[in-house]
Amino acid sequence: MNNTVLTSAHITAYTRYLIAEEKAAATIEKYLQDIQAFILWMNGKEVTKEAAIQWKSYLVESGRAPATVNTKLSAVNGLFRYLGWNDCQVKFLKVQKRVFRDMSRELTREEYKRLLNTADSLNMEWLALLMETICSTGIRVSEVKYITIEALTTGRADIYLKGKIRTILLPSKLSRKLKKYAQKKKIVSGEIYRTENGKSLSRHQIWKAMKMLCSKADVEPSKVFPHNLRHLFAATFYHMTRDIVKLADLLGHSSVETTRIYLLTTGVEHVRQLERLGLVS
Repeated sequence: MNNTVLTSAHITAYTRYLIAEEKAAATIEKYLQDIQAFILWMNGKEVTKEAAIQWKSYLVESGRAPATVNTKLSAVNGLFRYLGWNDCQVKFLKVQKRVFRDMSRELTREEYKRLLNTADSLNMEWLALLMETICSTGIRVSEVKYITIEALTTGRADIYLKGKIRTILLPSKLSRKLKKYAQKKKIVSGEIYRTENGKSLSRHQIWKAMKMLCSKADVEPSKVFPHNLRHLFAATFYHMTRDIVKLADLLGHSSVETTRIYLLTTGVEHVRQLERLGLVS
């Protein structure tokens, strides 16, 4: 195979393609980060199937989690398909389906409450409300921008993401709190959560603000990130309703299998279930 050295022109063209395909901005950013890492590792060499396999081995040997390796391979394989370099694509690692979540990343309801109380004690009302918004609706952090004055008026937010539109109903108590906050901040239209300059909050700004609460709230930083609030919503909703199909709709999942990942029990709970089997004398 000739002329398979990746160039900036390739990346620019691929970026335009991803935008035309209406991929989310965060998704495009992640793809490009992984592709740039591959380019850096290649160091100007010609791309071949053998080189791609070596990079895959490098990722595994460097201690990255299998899921992380597969994410990076997916980004690079997508570029190869776009360029017509199909012979360069590599297979994903086979990962056994997990039956429980890592306890170090399991955010409990009590820890969530401590985070809210800490935000309030630090006069970060916007952050406490934002965490409540994500955790009470199950929206993604990238969907926070759809929580607007207009949504509060109707009690529902129409969210457009990944080519799909879904409607999220806002709990009445949340709506009342957000209306009161908006009046205090003199927000009369548009997004509720914004910077002092009136711009949308970025996921990095939200992530950073949440991490600031960890030490005072006595919650491990590994548990504190926006997506974990979505997990807590999913687990709480399912334990109350046992309706995984409805939950998939609320989370915006096209497959129930994706939703199942959100419902994994912790290792501690899994051991407790094994103990109850009574198979050890």
